Amino acid sequence: MATTRRMFCFVLVMVLMGCCCSAKIYKVGDSKGWTAKKGSYYEWARRKEFQVGDSLLFEYDGSVNDVTQVSSRLEYRFCNSLSPKAVYNTGHDVVTLTEPGYHFFISSNHSQCIAGQKLVVFVVHDHPMIPPPPPPRKILPFGKDYKVGDSNEWRVPEDSDLYSKWSEEKQFHVGDNLLFYYNDQVDDVLEINSDLEFKSCDTTSPVAVHNGGQDLIRLTKPGIRYFITSKIGHCEAGLKLRVVVRPLSKSVPRKTQLSPFDRLIKWLHESFRPRPHH
Repeated sequence: MATTRRMFCFVLVMVLMGCCCSAKIYKVGDSKGWTAKKGSYYEWARRKEFQVGDSLLFEYDGSVNDVTQVSSRLEYRFCNSLSPKAVYNTGHDVVTLTEPGYHFFISSNHSQCIAGQKLVVFVVHDHPMIPPPPPPRKILPFGKDYKVGDSNEWRVPEDSDLYSKWSEEKQFHVGDNLLFYYNDQVDDVLEINSDLEFKSCDTTSPVAVHNGGQDLIRLTKPGIRYFITSKIGHCEAGLKLRVVVRPLSKSVPRKTQLSPFDRLIKWLHESFRPRPHH
């Protein structure tokens, strides 16, 4: 019996260590490091999914550069380092991403920043193996994340029906999220009200405007949602999206799905449960 308990504890500790060591460290710019390269950090960041607990490693020449974290998109866009949130200048800085949302980094060397030495990353909540307790009914459930356009992302498509086909292949529900990834120097995301505005690419009365380059839009109620771009000619070329959001099903309760961790614990309990002796 003691041996069984020790074996169970050993397996459990190993699993927990695996769960807790999933945070990643990303070297900014990979082999190029932190330097002035126009557009390179947009391309570098858009292919990654940053989660709470991950870290950014900035490597650079500390005698001529630094890493300045700023609070707003305006400071980021105009390379304004007058009111920094934090400043790092060792030449080998590790910045841990401790909260979800947008994080903005620039160089306080204005000419370097203007030349492209700036980075914005979008951080999402981590996805632990042990699910949290179910939220109260008034709070929306955790849904699925859909990256709009998949590998094509949000840009003028070669096939004008690309986003229509992409949407028709999926079933969206209340609580799901749309992730728009795009070059914020080229496009944006406008949400509009009606099918008529959608068909005519009418940008005059948007419900909301998003221009971050990495925008997360949550589907909070059932109905039809319409998204276009304000850039001339892009919407007409097919850069627009219509999604039908379905309500959560209440008639048939969903069967509770055990997480991989819970399945392992269940198996361990069943495998090492003492058997009665006859």
